[in-house]
Amino acid sequence: TARLPYGTKSGATVARYALQTTRVLVDIGVKLLVVACNTASSVALPGLAAAYPGLPVIGVIEPGARAACAHAPRGRIAVIATGGTVRGASYQRAILGLLPQATLATRPAQLFVSLAEEGWVDGDIVESIARRYLVPLMAEFPEGGPDCLVLGCTHFPVLASAIRAVLPPTVALTASAATTAASVKEELCARGLLK
Repeated sequence: TARLPYGTKSGATVARYALQTTRVLVDIGVKLLVVACNTASSVALPGLAAAYPGLPVIGVIEPGARAACAHAPRGRIAVIATGGTVRGASYQRAILGLLPQATLATRPAQLFVSLAEEGWVDGDIVESIARRYLVPLMAEFPEGGPDCLVLGCTHFPVLASAIRAVLPPTVALTASAATTAASVKEELCARGLLK
């Protein structure tokens, strides 16, 4: 826990940590790097690409944005993430790059990280915190709320039941796991590295 959580650290610190971690992984011969953290993906990808030009690097923001757009028939997308990811506006850029007419609202939900780390994934306290974050966010979308809510932190899916309990049933929950895995497979196949 010496370096965690990333979501409360400066972008420069997170980028530095990502470069240090990647150096260790490159030294053991990884063939592809997945930056499986939304905050690190939002700030570290350019530096990683510059430092390791031959190494394919996949973050979770772009795949998460693709998942959101696929679940947003009206283009109405809400995003919760760490403060670092929200400040970096990476989901906004990625979603608007794919769906320029999208209506977006984002909110930091930092306590969700602590809850997930502590294993508090359900119950009254978790639902109360979810309500505190999500009710104002849902209110930003008049006429039925957003089409989907992006769980923009890799910790957040473990809280999906509590989050779902306070959302209108019409709001889809999306995260980047499946689309990131598909991106990894596609990249490995394209490079002839899939085994």
